[in-house]
Amino acid sequence: MRATGHDGGTRGWVVGRVAGAPVVVSPGWLLAAAVLTYLFAPTVRSLVAVSEAGAYAVAGVFVLLLLGSVFLHELAHALMARRVGVPVQELAVTLLGGHTRMGAAAPSPGSSALVAVSGPLVNLALGAAAWLLAAPTAPGGVAWLVLSAAALANVFVGAFNLVPGLPLDGGRVLEALVWRVTGERVRGTVAAGWVGRLVAVGVLAWLLVRPLVLGVQVSLVSVVWAALVGAFLWSGADQAVRAARAERTVDALAVAGLMLPAVGVPARGTVGDLDTVLVGAASSAPTSHALLQGPDGAVVGVVDAAAAAAVPPALRSTTPLSAVATPLPPGAVVPVGLTGRRAVEAVAAVARLAPVLAVVDAGRPVGVLRSADVARALRS
Repeated sequence: MRATGHDGGTRGWVVGRVAGAPVVVSPGWLLAAAVLTYLFAPTVRSLVAVSEAGAYAVAGVFVLLLLGSVFLHELAHALMARRVGVPVQELAVTLLGGHTRMGAAAPSPGSSALVAVSGPLVNLALGAAAWLLAAPTAPGGVAWLVLSAAALANVFVGAFNLVPGLPLDGGRVLEALVWRVTGERVRGTVAAGWVGRLVAVGVLAWLLVRPLVLGVQVSLVSVVWAALVGAFLWSGADQAVRAARAERTVDALAVAGLMLPAVGVPARGTVGDLDTVLVGAASSAPTSHALLQGPDGAVVGVVDAAAAAAVPPALRSTTPLSAVATPLPPGAVVPVGLTGRRAVEAVAAVARLAPVLAVVDAGRPVGVLRSADVARALRS
């Protein structure tokens, strides 16, 4: 067992590996286990004849069974993800349950729905198995209580996770359905995210407002529990909607739409030569931007338009372009036809080399692209 939390993973203890991914138990789960044991112990004492210590022991056993159910839920997600070709990075048991972190999105609506529904179906199957095992036991006994509680807990977890709103598994199923109908995953994510927001509000209303309407006193535990569940659901749904909108922005991004038109000029030329090239290009594609090309045609620099304009007329024919240009390191070039995520990844890969990139079409310089403009477009 070792501590983890690096590379974006959940902080906690790695207790094993499944489906090629670490299984992590977070410190938050220990807190949840302690709270659940404390809350369930009085119920145990009221239903079966055990001592106070025995009640806590029985409650602890139930909580451990619940941990096992959560793990099997996440294991089902992980195994199904591997089956449809999605890499799994982590299985985690946390304060509010658990999650399976994957390295990529499912490739199709059907595979996404299969990954999502596998977890709740395992819980429903576990609930049915626990119910069948509890049936022959003596009512009022410890075994009957633990198995009955496990059955109810698993059925509730399975059914609740099938509610069609993100971040619940049912939200992924709804996302997949809208994706299938519209052909756009982003539309599905936004729809399921908005339903998830409604689910969060509905849970808060059910846990807090409904008791008040019925004249039932709301306990502090109910308030805290409602706040945790409501915040978790709302935060997950909100993040899903924001991520979908960001993805839509990325999908709409195109290098051709963000670049500034430019012409290519020989690197050994002068500012006067640049003037001639710009005048010749003015009739078809007016521009004040230019890229320097080496003897082999490769882009080697970007002319600073302001610096070129500041050269006095008498000196323009003798001032080398290298004096008014910024060298471009090798690789600071992107194709004009790139769009969407491929465009963002390409710009990100070379933006570290230079703040201004050359845009080429089949090797021919056609524009300059400022990484700041790309970042601004992604924020809009």
